[in-house]
Formats: sequence, structure tokens, C-alpha cells
Amino acid sequence: MNPGTGRCVGRDETVPMTATTKDGRAIELSRDDESRRYVGVVDGTIAAVVAYIAAGDVIMFTHTEADPAFEGQGVASTLVRWALDDVRVRGLRVVPLCPFVKAFITRHPGEYGDLVFTSRTSVVHD
Repeated sequence: MNPGTGRCVGRDETVPMTATTKDGRAIELSRDDESRRYVGVVDGTIAAVVAYIAAGDVIMFTHTEADPAFEGQGVASTLVRWALDDVRVRGLRVVPLCPFVKAFITRHPGEYGDLVFTSRTSVVHD
């Protein structure tokens, strides 16, 4: 996507983005490849993280966690949306092992359902 939007820009790089919490505070969103997580920071504090494992062209989202002080402010949902947008821009697929990410995709099938990896192999029984 366009760097002017603050959204993801390429397969291996992203531009940090800023969104807002429900009470109007800025959320700084970024991807931390070294720690294999997406991070949402509010007022200098890590408010939410989405952990992942990268395997080829697939990203397995394994865990989402929000600091209790920021629960209900939409930080985790905003971070998951941004992470899924990043996956799309990078041309990857998703395996939503994390229940929060899976539920988010289920609530937004038109936007993100196509990102979910499905095996193209079949099993043959004798």
C-alpha cells in the first residue's frame, strides 16, 4: 500500500501506522519481526500484541494479548485488523490458531475470509 497512508508497503517491510482507541488516544501499530509479533502501543505502553509464526507463505497467529488497562478500548481488534491487512499486502495466507484472531475473521468474512489458508491436498483411502 501507499506509504502516505501509513499502511503496509511491501512483502518484507511495513510502515508503522497510528489509529485511535475508543477514548481517542493514539495507538501506534507496528510489526516486530525479530520478536515475531505485531504490537500496539498507547501512551508509550504496550497495550496489545499479536504473536505469530511465519512458515513460508503462511502466517500462523498463535496468541493475542491485551493489557487489562486497555481492554475494551479496541486496541486488540485494531491491531488484528492491521496485522491481517499486512498479511494481505505481503501476499501471504493466515492460519488463525489464536481464538481471538479466528473470531475476528469469522466476524469479518467478506474482508478477511479469503486470507485463511486451506490445504489443497486430498487424502485417498483404499
